[in-house]
Amino acid sequence: MLEIIFFIIEFVYAIETCIFYLGSRKIFPRINEEEYPSATVIVAARNEEENILRCLESLDKIIYPIEKLEIIIVDDNSTDQTGEIIDTFISGKPKFKKIKAKKEIGKLKGKTNALANAIEIAEGEIILTTDADCAVSPTWVSTTASYYAPDVAIVDGYTTQTAGGFFSGMQAIDFIYLQTVGAGTINLQMPISCIGNNMSYRKKAYLEVGGYEKIPFSVTEDFQLLNAINDLKKYKIIFPINPDALVTSLPCKNLRELYRQKKRWSIGGLGVPLSGYLVLVFGFLANVSLLLTPFFFSPVWLYLALIKIIFDFFLVYNSHKTLRITDRLKYFIPFQIYYVLYVFFIPFMLIFLNHKVVWKGREY
Repeated sequence: MLEIIFFIIEFVYAIETCIFYLGSRKIFPRINEEEYPSATVIVAARNEEENILRCLESLDKIIYPIEKLEIIIVDDNSTDQTGEIIDTFISGKPKFKKIKAKKEIGKLKGKTNALANAIEIAEGEIILTTDADCAVSPTWVSTTASYYAPDVAIVDGYTTQTAGGFFSGMQAIDFIYLQTVGAGTINLQMPISCIGNNMSYRKKAYLEVGGYEKIPFSVTEDFQLLNAINDLKKYKIIFPINPDALVTSLPCKNLRELYRQKKRWSIGGLGVPLSGYLVLVFGFLANVSLLLTPFFFSPVWLYLALIKIIFDFFLVYNSHKTLRITDRLKYFIPFQIYYVLYVFFIPFMLIFLNHKVVWKGREY
């Protein structure tokens, strides 16, 4: 009886994985270079003295018509040397602009308020956001802009992470796995997640939903904005897979940082639609079934567990191959162990622990 239940769970999980794959591989039309919209890149930085220079250097290498590009760096009330590093680097570089997040917009707090301050003065038709611990490719803006057909309001992109060992490598694969699931659902018009360190949207659509100040506050502000624009039912939201728009971030340094990241994402994800909860439920059950394999060992049970692992590899392999980062796949086994464990523990964390989030030295 248990084997039949396990079979049903794994069958549904496999079908979901195939759906995510098909959605993530969707091809979208692109506009000609002369049609590229003006663009504003925004980075909100708080106490990022260790990372901000790497980010700024990558932004300075962006290839895009100079008359159509501006880059706004928001010093979100840093208490370290972040502001001074920004000032020194952007001196004499007219495409850069630095502001401080002094103005409180509505009841916004933290990073969301910093972003809203920048968007308010942004002159670009499209807004692109990334984080201070990220490095973008020179073709990031042009590739993203090329997907802005007149009916497109949001273009999401993939972010990988540097991988120099098991701990960082498993995080890097997890990043791509989660984004592939997000891309698959977004491209099939059932969005359940996105990532703000490689996100772009039309400023017009942002203003139509009233900006961040009119959206319910969330520690995952990017997903809240995506949902609000999606609810307008008048624009397309797309998540193409293109290595020329890939962004590279830094992994969490230790288990404490990783725990806080997962907690923040999980709490922010509580606002997903019903379809999102169904995906989460079957993902949870499939991983629990894998954990139970040693206790209910049999040839059938073992084969079903292997099928689950094979489908996971199939999904991440294809994304990594397209993004030209297959070197990360050597960390697939550590990722699989990590993935099974955190998917199992997250529901209990949300039920039994408080929902306080610590992020960039602030509590929410």
